[in-house]
Amino acid sequence: MNLNYLSFEQPIADLEGKIEELQLVGNDSDINIAEEISKLRQKSRKLTENIYSKLTPWDVVQVARHPQRPYALDYIQRIFTDWEEMHGDRHFGDDSAIVGGVARLNGKPVMVIGEEKGRGVNEKVMRNFGMPKAEGYRKALRLMELAERFNLPVITLIDTPGAYPGIDSEERNISESIAQNLAVMSRLKTPIICTVIGEGSSGGALAIGVGDRLNMLQYSTYFVISPEGCANIIWKTSEKAPQAAEAMGVTSDNLEQLGIVDETIPEPLGGAHRDIDTMSENIKQHLTGQLETLQNIPVDQLLEQRYQRLMSYGN
Repeated sequence: MNLNYLSFEQPIADLEGKIEELQLVGNDSDINIAEEISKLRQKSRKLTENIYSKLTPWDVVQVARHPQRPYALDYIQRIFTDWEEMHGDRHFGDDSAIVGGVARLNGKPVMVIGEEKGRGVNEKVMRNFGMPKAEGYRKALRLMELAERFNLPVITLIDTPGAYPGIDSEERNISESIAQNLAVMSRLKTPIICTVIGEGSSGGALAIGVGDRLNMLQYSTYFVISPEGCANIIWKTSEKAPQAAEAMGVTSDNLEQLGIVDETIPEPLGGAHRDIDTMSENIKQHLTGQLETLQNIPVDQLLEQRYQRLMSYGN
């Protein structure tokens, strides 16, 4: 089993394996097998298109969690320039699960805040696998208030399995920190654009997810609880996670129909991890267009539109 491919992608992995074998044969001999490789590549593309046209919500959950999927810092270095990261919440300490700082989007200054899972074992541990603690959300809050003071638009990149539920997180009042972020973001006097780039799970995602526009990448997910958690509550077993994902409507197309998500950003064939540069350019184009629109709206009108948008949920 090729670990670079998900379980439902294994037929694609088999074809790609054959292509690699043929390339090795071609390199070691005088035989011209370029035509055969070209045919296999076309077949692989069509197979990928067929598989990805029939993804279930549970398949999308797996793509959103793909270990090679781009994280916040991958996008920040490709979309923004002059990135300067800022640290600490001025109350307890720094939380590496939240990254934030000032940058430029097409030359315009912005405040960028994202949730970062990290690569490799050591970095994943350092970043707590993308699960922020109270100090992480308080750092995000400090940066958002700083952005308001200097009239900087706020751009957030959401990707977390949820806020960290450990004892130390509870000791520092994780619930209060999330609630405070929701309250402040709802009335922050500067444009806010939120984009779900992977997993958007529970209050951990909402804590940096209140804004004027909410985007989702095509194969990202957004839910109040993980499908496994939902299945454990309802069916007493996590094996029912695929059914839970179906019932919860965790995908962008469902949430866009409900009016929760404003735009779905298309991903390259096979997911964002297959072509990070193209995915970054797609996100950049959406952010640029939305930011230009929002910055032309007077602040009082912007806040009223944000309020009405939030109050429309569930209608």
